[in-house]
Amino acid sequence: MSIQPTALRSVLNPRYLESALRDQYDIGTWKECLFWLRGLNDTYRVRTSTGMYILRIYRTEIAEADVQYELSLLSQLKNVLASAEHTDIGEYIKKNDQSDYTVLEVAEGKRVAVMFRYIEGTENNLEDEESCYAFGQSAAELHKAMDQVNVELPRYELDLKFLIDEPLERIINYIGENNEAAVFLHTFATALKERIVAVSGQGLDVGLCHGDMHGNNNAFQQDHQFIHYDFEWAAKGWRAYDLAQVKVRKRQSNERKVALWDALMAGYRSVRSFSTENEQAVDLFIVARRFWVMGLDVAFIESDMGALDYGSDWLDSFVEEFRDTGIVS
Repeated sequence: MSIQPTALRSVLNPRYLESALRDQYDIGTWKECLFWLRGLNDTYRVRTSTGMYILRIYRTEIAEADVQYELSLLSQLKNVLASAEHTDIGEYIKKNDQSDYTVLEVAEGKRVAVMFRYIEGTENNLEDEESCYAFGQSAAELHKAMDQVNVELPRYELDLKFLIDEPLERIINYIGENNEAAVFLHTFATALKERIVAVSGQGLDVGLCHGDMHGNNNAFQQDHQFIHYDFEWAAKGWRAYDLAQVKVRKRQSNERKVALWDALMAGYRSVRSFSTENEQAVDLFIVARRFWVMGLDVAFIESDMGALDYGSDWLDSFVEEFRDTGIVS
């Protein structure tokens, strides 16, 4: 079988995007389309005669069904949070024909394009108790709103398969079963799952989660509200997992982490309940999140990152981190 020349991941020309999309939106005359950020997806900043907008071009692995779920969730949350005190969400813009997105045929296949309103405001790094308390209120208000929506579309769950089994398979496929780290990673994954199953039996809070609440996607503040966006990973899961991503924000000083976390929890509990069992489970889900991140690294090596920075040093660092948890003696 011959392999045809193709791209695994392209960067789309802003001028092409303007040509393909400008007549599909009632947002004024396009003045600028600027490649803004290369993340898991590609972000462009669009400036028109009516203001600023954000254009997201999803990677080709994100199917139309994934985008439909995210946008349906956003529409419902926007309504539920209409009178919310602490919380708002990033809003997408419908096209002139009232459809939600465009499918672009590009070198690597199909990529979905969605236009979002530009989020004005200040990024809050959550470095003081007052900010953390306010963010806790907002996170709780978001979870409360998510309990009130019903997206009737198929979706994966943020379960053990998603967090541990699938990442483990990707990692082992990458490093090889014969790698000396493989046995440890298998053992560690099994022990981690057993611990999560044990705490789950204590009645942990399960519901729709943001899925990527690491702070950068949630920390833009307008007046007294936090604006949450990037709901790409939103799905049903443990709420302790959602909050675990906030607890390990890298921008906070180690000396203040306990006080800031306590303030966040106090703010959260001022809006909705979160049991001691849930809070105790957060540290376990921090580890699960790190395992998932390791698997995410592997998923992007071939199409985006390249293997140079994901060799023995990368592997040893994760293995050492997981050994230090004490989950495997």
